[in-house]
Amino acid sequence: MIVLGFLLGMRHATDADHVIAVSTIVSRQRSAWGAALIGSLWGIGHTVTIMVVGGVIILFDLVIPPRLGLAMEFSVAVMLILLGIASLFGFTTRVTTALTGSHHPDRGTHAHPHVHSDYVHTHPHGHQAGSHGHEEAETPLSRLDRALGGIGLYQAARPLVVGLVHGLAGSAAVALLVLATIRDPLWAVAYLFLFGLGTVVGMMLITAVIALPFAYSAGRFAIVNRYLGLAAGLLSLGVGLFLAYQIGLVDGLFTANPQWSPK
Repeated sequence: MIVLGFLLGMRHATDADHVIAVSTIVSRQRSAWGAALIGSLWGIGHTVTIMVVGGVIILFDLVIPPRLGLAMEFSVAVMLILLGIASLFGFTTRVTTALTGSHHPDRGTHAHPHVHSDYVHTHPHGHQAGSHGHEEAETPLSRLDRALGGIGLYQAARPLVVGLVHGLAGSAAVALLVLATIRDPLWAVAYLFLFGLGTVVGMMLITAVIALPFAYSAGRFAIVNRYLGLAAGLLSLGVGLFLAYQIGLVDGLFTANPQWSPK
């Protein structure tokens, strides 16, 4: 049963809302290794919440009220909406910049995606002196590196927070499943740990695979890469809005009679 927890954790990583959320995050990645690192951070955040919340439910035999359970699941809908908006905002900014640059052919400028360190973006620039548009040290990544001392913790924050939110939404269901199968609290907590470890491994594999088309198209098919990011953003926004409607109105989070069955 404990070994099964690891395998179920890997399968848990393939849930649709998990895959959609990380797709918006890895859409700017240019390597499978970087994407796998993002997946591991997501898995760590997910495991931390599963262990803390699920462990408390198991050890103290807590009962989660329906409204609280729905609120935890609703947080995933809000997060998907925010991720989708952020992804779409980045897309519209790149399109606006590209269109603006096309209105000045006499300046010898053009627009296409290019790289500064591990930051990929698009803006009008040229190859003559003074026509690039900004200095190397003036990219958003460089400014953040200077502001935060180059420690790069901000790069890990987004997948970690997303994983924490997903773990919060699923912790009650996992804990109740374990309680129904494993009555010994210590073995039940051990199951949660291996479940979380399996989720980390599963998400690392998934994010590496998801990043391949983004990484391949980034340097070869800029338009395809751009629209892959658009698709990820639209999917995240659409699923988030659907979940918000389902949880808020159909399941009754914002009504007088909430109906919640952990899943």
